[in-house]
Amino acid sequence: MLPMTQDDGDLDSLVRKRIRALRVAQGWSLDELATRARLSPSTLSRIENGRRRLALDQLVTLARALDTTLDQLVETATDDVISSPTIDAAHGLMRWPIRADPGMTVVRQRMTNPPPDNPSRMRAHPGREWLVVLSGTAVLLLGNRRFRVETNQAAEFPTMLPHAIGADGGPCEILGIFDRDARRGHQRGQDTADAEGPPR
Repeated sequence: MLPMTQDDGDLDSLVRKRIRALRVAQGWSLDELATRARLSPSTLSRIENGRRRLALDQLVTLARALDTTLDQLVETATDDVISSPTIDAAHGLMRWPIRADPGMTVVRQRMTNPPPDNPSRMRAHPGREWLVVLSGTAVLLLGNRRFRVETNQAAEFPTMLPHAIGADGGPCEILGIFDRDARRGHQRGQDTADAEGPPR
């Protein structure tokens, strides 16, 4: 058997802490997780407390019982915790990719224009969107309805409904989260980006 390095020891400790944290997050006792993983509670306790060697077959079983993957269970902390935005000054946008889910994007946008009066400038597309107003008041047009979204209020809506967003009574800033389909839908509508809201 090869001697354990410092890095191996750090990973071993991290995996044990992660197993316990995931169990607690699910609200499960040792007995409950042990039953789901087909382990004895004492074996699971020794795994969590570092008194039993981590075996690959047990890690696979525990990952499955915790509704995660082996890769996620043993992934190490990365140094790239902080990221800087891509800035699109022309549209007043800042964009951050979500590394854990490359299809997702976070967008911050400052808006000064009201939503469009012309329904033909509203967009509809597949995907999911969620947004929160950071400051000011936004107006969300959704189908035939009109919603005022105040500071600290959030909106989540089916993007297959024609929609547009703009400022109401002065500038507003919004933060939106978009999946890949929603981002593509907004890219196709870049000509209406200023009026419609957070794209890309």
